[in-house]
Amino acid sequence: MSSRRWRESSRTNISEEQITQLLSTLRQLLPEIPQSHSHKASSAAKVLKQTCNYIKTLHREVDDLSDRLSQLLATLDADSAEAAIIRSLLI
Repeated sequence: MSSRRWRESSRTNISEEQITQLLSTLRQLLPEIPQSHSHKASSAAKVLKQTCNYIKTLHREVDDLSDRLSQLLATLDADSAEAAIIRSLLI
């Protein structure tokens, strides 16, 4: 790799400190990782894997809730205020 290309790519790389900060932020957002002294014990790969799993779980929950709202909507009068609220939630 030419030195010019190396300099250009190194400017766009994220610093190790930034990665550490981002991993710390992810750890705080994930319910599966205890907020104790285990921060250093959790590898970056483990945090990223848990993040992906958590996002998949959230997607499943959203799908399930959407299905439940759709079922509820089917039981309501289409012109009712409740039906309008549920339709707004499904959009």
